[in-house]
Amino acid sequence: MTESSTNPLAGLWRPTHLQRLHYGPESVKQHLLDCLPSESSKAFIITGTSLATKTQLIKQVESQLGSRHAGTFSKIGQHAPIAELDDATEIVKKDSSIDTIISIGGGSPIDSAKAISYRLHEQNGKFLHHIAIPTTLSAAECTMNAGYTDKSGLKTGVAAPELVPSAVIYDSKFALETPPWLLLSTAMRAMDHAMELMYHPTSTEMPCKQLALAAASELFIYLPKYKKNPKNEDYITHLQLASFASLGFVGLNIKGGLGLSHTLGYALGSPYGIPHGITSCLTLGHVVKLKAQSSDADAAQIARMAPFIGLTRTNDNKKDALAVGDAILDLVKLLDLKTTLTEKGVSKDEVHTIVKTATRQESGPVYDHVRKLVEGLY
Repeated sequence: MTESSTNPLAGLWRPTHLQRLHYGPESVKQHLLDCLPSESSKAFIITGTSLATKTQLIKQVESQLGSRHAGTFSKIGQHAPIAELDDATEIVKKDSSIDTIISIGGGSPIDSAKAISYRLHEQNGKFLHHIAIPTTLSAAECTMNAGYTDKSGLKTGVAAPELVPSAVIYDSKFALETPPWLLLSTAMRAMDHAMELMYHPTSTEMPCKQLALAAASELFIYLPKYKKNPKNEDYITHLQLASFASLGFVGLNIKGGLGLSHTLGYALGSPYGIPHGITSCLTLGHVVKLKAQSSDADAAQIARMAPFIGLTRTNDNKKDALAVGDAILDLVKLLDLKTTLTEKGVSKDEVHTIVKTATRQESGPVYDHVRKLVEGLY
């Protein structure tokens, strides 16, 4: 049953089971232990190689956990390859005392932690208590979906309401260790969430779309400031909270994928080794403009973004929505994130495969529009 609509304006929002959202400098040191489900909890850490070997963050968390630390798996790669996921699952499965999983990093460790919890539930009927400590802005901590890469190189995944983390800790000290280009590009992924939720057929007006408008506003304000001063922790915290606002209020009853920019991101990401933040930089502005031109209803929703991102409404929805798309493209340029599929090593011979994967069509009007869009990315 579809429980939200724009016309008539009606809906139902069902919240996730998120229990705690901490934010601010040193919030991990101050609050991590409070997020554990019990005094006797045992926690297993999931992270990537860079954070484990090039920073002190993982050692800090291990030390803070003390006797509650049950182990660390630090080999999760980009797009969460299934082989690494299998290895981590086997390790966790061998220790029945583990009741908590702590993901530290970007979308891949967070989604991997969810997938491990899902697999364990299939075997023993219990989900793990998940504490997410994000170091990027892609907002994987906000959803009940866990994406990973299968053996063929395509993105797949699992989903369950219980996979939403029980606690999220946004600590600017942790994000300071993230390369600025990565924080900037994953923030554009958050922008992607906010924009595509505006025209999603089942996203709720309250709180989802209202927070998406606020998220885009904050991103347009603080991304240029962070670009100039990436050590400013207030800017980082504002961006972290904007990332949460972009996707943290989808709730449990939204139906289907987020939108075309996201499906193109999946078609481009895992198969061609392009980070999802960069895929959003490539596709979002162009998708918004395509939506503005192809649907009056979508244009009306996108146009609502205009005053939130510094544009003046003209009462012409299509014109205003096209201006929103151009503003996104201009922001990508301002952040030095503009790129092409040619620069990313994707052959033009792949266009049909990309469009087919994104649209699940091999011909027709939708296929033709999306093909033209993808050809323009070279």
